Amino acid sequence: MDIGKFKKVELRKLWKGEASDFTPWLAREENIESLSEVIGIELEVIREEKSVGPFRADILCKSTIDDTYVLVENQLEKTDHNHLGQLMTYAAGLEAVTIVWIAKKFTEEHRATLDWLNRITDEEIRFFGIEVEAYQIDDSAPAPMFQMVSKPNDWTKAIHNSKRQGELTETKTINLEYWTAMKEYFEFQGTKIKSQKPSPQHWTSYAIGRSNFHMSAVHSVRNKFIRVEFLISGNDSKEKYDILKEKYESDSYSKIDSDLVWDKLEERKVSCVYLQKSVDVNNKIDWPKQFQWIMENLEKMDKFFRPKVKEIK
Repeated sequence: MDIGKFKKVELRKLWKGEASDFTPWLAREENIESLSEVIGIELEVIREEKSVGPFRADILCKSTIDDTYVLVENQLEKTDHNHLGQLMTYAAGLEAVTIVWIAKKFTEEHRATLDWLNRITDEEIRFFGIEVEAYQIDDSAPAPMFQMVSKPNDWTKAIHNSKRQGELTETKTINLEYWTAMKEYFEFQGTKIKSQKPSPQHWTSYAIGRSNFHMSAVHSVRNKFIRVEFLISGNDSKEKYDILKEKYESDSYSKIDSDLVWDKLEERKVSCVYLQKSVDVNNKIDWPKQFQWIMENLEKMDKFFRPKVKEIK
């Protein structure tokens, strides 16, 4: 059996310039999806070379889960102080809450700086350090690879924030434990559904590939139920709901579940499609079964609605 030789490729052989070559390449949908998988946040590109005063940020994105801004700054060389300063300037000017710094190599000082920023900032602010490399086997096409070198510690931030706000109530403590355990369960099961950082709320959200559309998992300690939801928000949420309902409601009952509920929620700015199940959230022994039900139905919703929301105008 022939075995190929695995070798590293110099980045400048693939992309001559950062702004002229690497940034346009990264902004393509299939490549920004690769970055999304590494940082665990689904990204939608808003603009390349976004103006911030006299400067231009490389790529401005939105997180499709909460519509917050994500700033991506690129380097094809080792990290330096100039880019660190630019990163902070752009982030402040754009009010970005997630900052992604991509470079060929991170110095220990700059990696430590991102780690420090993740420790001292509010839990809503996130800094990621990503090293980009490229490899090929013999004469195959080069394959870029993103490696995480710095990331937020969401659990530490959640605990830190709860201490600032005072002790959590009993219900909020259960909420935090529930979503933390479910995130671990999802990761162990290897599902493609990417969990967000756990919080002491009674819901947690999941991206579905486009802003103003997302999924949620909800539980109620008092009313004893769990629920999975597909939600449509924005100023035109009712129009988009009507389009989806007219085209796909009938098919959704066979592809997701016959008990699925379509709810326009006329009095609110959001519309939803949901599925609910009666359970005892306080029963921790039953949690794995509850997590399994939530995961399986989120997967069905994601498979059904993801391609449809990308096509809707």
